Amino acid sequence: MRSSHLASCALIALAFVWNAGPAVNPARAEGPSKAELDAARQALEKYKDPYVAVRDLYLSTVGCVHYSGEKMEGRMEYAKGAMGVHFVNLTVKGPPDLAKPNVLVYEPDGGKLRLVAVEWLVPLAVAKERPTLMGQPFEGPMEGHEPLIPKEFAHYDLHAWLFKDNPNGMFSATNPDVTCEGHPFSLLEEPTKMVPVP
Repeated sequence: MRSSHLASCALIALAFVWNAGPAVNPARAEGPSKAELDAARQALEKYKDPYVAVRDLYLSTVGCVHYSGEKMEGRMEYAKGAMGVHFVNLTVKGPPDLAKPNVLVYEPDGGKLRLVAVEWLVPLAVAKERPTLMGQPFEGPMEGHEPLIPKEFAHYDLHAWLFKDNPNGMFSATNPDVTCEGHPFSLLEEPTKMVPVP
């Protein structure tokens, strides 16, 4: 319970850090090139070691997040599958940067964590319009993902499965080939509530 409270406090702080950054501008419309994806993977390769991630201020939210695939009115639609364990960096701010995601996502693998994806978060409070990155529109806006992110943290987000193939597509929020099974902090979440654009 204490780790969940700490994660909630961290994400509230993220909203304040973001508000200090510049306004978000949308990226170009075309999709990512192989060169862009390779450059992103190369820049983030060091985070395959979660200890390096922690040294660079990516802090674990502990819970391994997964979804049943249930559809609920007024909520985001997540295909059945998992996201994994999120490591959030509160020092990353400003417009989304391909080489500096706010979140690293790890899959539990025995007693280890394996880097599988990254995620960018943009608070609704600073987004002039729906952000895009690599030609991909962000999902949302939505409430925070309780209990790990306070529901008051309305945001857009975008996942990219740079380190593990995803049958649902590189930018799908969930991956059916990722599992939280056996993880001591497995967390089956309900789909996140959508919020209106101001």
